[in-house]
Amino acid sequence: MVGTGGPVATFSVWDYVVFAGTILGASGIGLFQAIRGRKETSSAEFLLGGRQMTAVPVAMSLTASFMSGITVIGTPTEAYRFGVPFWLFGFSYAIMSVVTAEVFVPLFYRLGITSAYEYLEMRFSRPIRIIGTSMYIAQTALYTGLVIYAPALALNQITGLNLWGVLVATGAVCIVYCALGGLKAVIWTDVIQMVIMLAGFVAVIARGAVLQGGLAKIWEDAGRGGRLEAFDFDPDPLKRHTFWTIVLGGSVMWASIYSINQSQVQRYISCKSLGHAKMSLYVNMVGLWVTVSLAMFTGLTMFSIYKNCDPLTNGDIGTYDQMLPYLVMDILADYPGIPGLFVAAAYSGTLSTVSSSINALVAVTVEDFILPVCKNLSEKQVTWMNMGLSVFFGALCIGMAGVASVLGNVLQAALSIFGMISGPLLGLYLLGMLFRTSNSIGGLVGLILGLVLTLWVGVGSLIFPPTDEKTNPLQVSTVGCNSTLGPNFTTAAPWTSAATPQTHVRPPLADSWYSLSYLYFAVVGTLTTMVTGLLVSTITGGCKQEHRNPDLFVKMNDLICFGCRGQSEESDVAEKAATDFHLKAGDSTFKDFDPMVKDVEEATKL
Repeated sequence: MVGTGGPVATFSVWDYVVFAGTILGASGIGLFQAIRGRKETSSAEFLLGGRQMTAVPVAMSLTASFMSGITVIGTPTEAYRFGVPFWLFGFSYAIMSVVTAEVFVPLFYRLGITSAYEYLEMRFSRPIRIIGTSMYIAQTALYTGLVIYAPALALNQITGLNLWGVLVATGAVCIVYCALGGLKAVIWTDVIQMVIMLAGFVAVIARGAVLQGGLAKIWEDAGRGGRLEAFDFDPDPLKRHTFWTIVLGGSVMWASIYSINQSQVQRYISCKSLGHAKMSLYVNMVGLWVTVSLAMFTGLTMFSIYKNCDPLTNGDIGTYDQMLPYLVMDILADYPGIPGLFVAAAYSGTLSTVSSSINALVAVTVEDFILPVCKNLSEKQVTWMNMGLSVFFGALCIGMAGVASVLGNVLQAALSIFGMISGPLLGLYLLGMLFRTSNSIGGLVGLILGLVLTLWVGVGSLIFPPTDEKTNPLQVSTVGCNSTLGPNFTTAAPWTSAATPQTHVRPPLADSWYSLSYLYFAVVGTLTTMVTGLLVSTITGGCKQEHRNPDLFVKMNDLICFGCRGQSEESDVAEKAATDFHLKAGDSTFKDFDPMVKDVEEATKL
């Protein structure tokens, strides 16, 4: 009987057929886009889709890139264990979208960059650009390893799919269409994979509603189980999820992902105009709302079904990250092919994120490390280099899956990685974009100190996880199980794993500094970098710097302006030409003496 514990069915032949067909079909669409554009083999076409993408497919790709297999597996489990506070990230998505679209997109689009880290050299120095790129590569490789490993482990133990076989197959599929098709193949494949992910959630919710007697009954069960208490206004920064940690900390964390992360920047600067680039982020915001809402309601459906028989407590699964695959095989096994669709949904998210990461890693490696040194490479050589690097980074990400196996709860681990590394980087960008007096010495010192602090608190919280008092897991029950391994009790926090056991000897910092909400990691890194950078810049003579290229700073006419710039390809090209001239000059005062630059700039004035 559904929801009473015990073994569940495994994949049928039809499930394997649907799973394989869905994944191959989505990948085939990416390859079709690659083949259709074979005559365009330039590096710009490979890395940026020829800067001819439109808002809607880019928006869906932006959503799919970070709404990964981790989201499909982890977010419903979050609702099951902790309730719906995670739904408040809808506020964070809105704040992040406005900040990214109105502050970062106009600046990056105006500069015509390929790598987001080109800005760090323009504004500060080449060593800072190299450090920023290296931080991004390390972060992305580890995160992508987690994206590959976590869904593969969960689905392996529930469906019987071979773990390392799936890991290698995932990497291989991504490598093929990334190496052949570049960004355009990645974006169009993301569009299909996004649809598949949402279809997987809908299938689970619909079947759950039938079994439980309607959506209203699911909502009623969630309320009785304490899962609907979303608004906690406690200002304590040590509590895992409150209104403040999610809206304030979450906004900074998601801004650090969407504003400066190469995987995201590379997408919106591939748009054919600034208007499309901005619109892609606002459409993406709606996509994030829809995705998180479906994921949370899937988790509430899961709780309604297992409210009297928790599968982990009952010994049916090994970790909470296996909850959703277990639910799928429990309630959908009677419908051949539907479990296969769900598994395809989880792996569509994985493929989407992995392919996005590979393409972005290739872009920053070529633009930040290779081309500045090897300036005489032909277009054909660069194209082959792009393909070779796609293979290399695909293999690297598969290798990093082993490292990711020790990080525990997949959703929190993934967001913690971004907070620890992207937080200080966001502070560095804001330091350069908003404060003309900041210099490279201040930026470097601020970045290093911010990174040290975030790694300290992040690694410390991994070794000494916060107690249940701070994480507040909700009660689960086994009173309705057919068979149980023990009495009804509340289990430990789901990120407590064999690799990070709760220890009886906890240092003094374990219940204070190391218990800081993971959502504040990015806030700590951002503020530390900015404050330290400003102080050190002032001490080292930053206030005396007068000549700065104005295009490197945020402008008032960038804000809330869809039609002001970039309405056509011609104006965009002219604007970028003007930028290129005075960037090469190295000093904004040069434009006053160069008639050609002045003519181009006059032609692009609004």
